[in-house]
Parts: sequence; C-alpha cells; structure tokens
Amino acid sequence: MAEPTIDASAGPVALRTSPLAHMEERMRAAGVTGARGVTLTERAFTGMLNLRVAPGTETAARVERALGVPLPPRCGRTATSSAHSVLWLGPDEWLVVSRTDETTVAPALRAALGVAPGSVVDVSANRTTLELGGPAARQVLEKGCPLDLHPRSFGPGTAVSTTVGPVAVLLWQIDDTPAYRLLPRSSFADYLARWLIDAMGEYAGPEVP
Repeated sequence: MAEPTIDASAGPVALRTSPLAHMEERMRAAGVTGARGVTLTERAFTGMLNLRVAPGTETAARVERALGVPLPPRCGRTATSSAHSVLWLGPDEWLVVSRTDETTVAPALRAALGVAPGSVVDVSANRTTLELGGPAARQVLEKGCPLDLHPRSFGPGTAVSTTVGPVAVLLWQIDDTPAYRLLPRSSFADYLARWLIDAMGEYAGPEVP
C-alpha cells in the first residue's frame, strides 16, 4: 500500500485512518437493494467511554445527571439521549457511545465521580462500529450469531455481548428496519467485515422459491 505523502514544511500532520477504510468500496459494492436488501457500512471514529460506578448510589446519580440519561439497570438494556447512548456491559459497567466530543464528556463524568470508586476510560480506539441494515439484515446475522434475534426476543434498544461468526462483538439493534450496530475490537474488524460480506452474498441473487 502506498504511503501518504507528507509535506514536512507544513508542520505536524495528524494521520487518522479507520480500521475499515480499506474495505469501504467492498462494503458498498456488497450492498443489496429491494425486498431482500442489506447494506454494510462503517461508522468510523465513534466516541466511546467505558464507565464504571456502583449503581444506585449518589455517585451514580451524579453521573446520570452529567449524561442526561439513566444508567441501564440490567443486561441487554440501553438508554439514549440526544447526545449519548449508554449500553449495559456488567453490573457496574457501561459503554457510553457519544455523539458529541468524547474529550469533553470524559472530564464531566470524572468530575461527577469525584473521589468515589469508579473510572472513566476513553476506549474509542479499541473498537469500531459496523452498521448492518435492511430487510435481510437479521437473516445475515442469524448465519453466525447464537442469539435468538426474532423480534419477540431481540428488538430495538437491545444490546448484548455475543459472537458473529468467530468474532466477539457488542451487538446493538437500533431500529426495526432492522438495523444493527456491531462493535468488534478494531483488530478483528477486517475479519468481521469480510465474514458479513460473504454472508450477504446470497441476497444479491434471485430468490429461490
């Protein structure tokens, strides 16, 4: 792969490349339209914070006020405001997915924690986000996900840790299109994208009666 050309005379240059930038065209080409449609995209550079705090405490209440949204109380639950989505990871652990600058959110949450036990860690570079959507999205996932993804069991606003193919992900359904966001570790993103593209392949052809 060709290295980018940098003009040293222009001063320091920050290079930022998403884990799936090299797969963008392949993911776009794999998309299918129509009644059996399914698309795959990367939502690069999404701000993510790992939050740990004891639930039900005054400290947790301060954190909730700083977020503007309550902390989900149990597995699978999420909570969303205009600025943040909070996904349950464990009894005292959440992932804050921010639609604002995480560098301003983190200090606010640390201030809310004060000296109480807990932590706020920027994990934005640890994961990337793949979005799989369209009428056939659930069927694509069902080829390699052990969860029951039928709407009676898994619907919008649900997020759980699972596997898709051999890759560990946080799987989050965001609407009833259906559309899902898959959050793998960045180092596994390429493998997962290729697995999903392969699983999408059958929907590009005519439906077999």
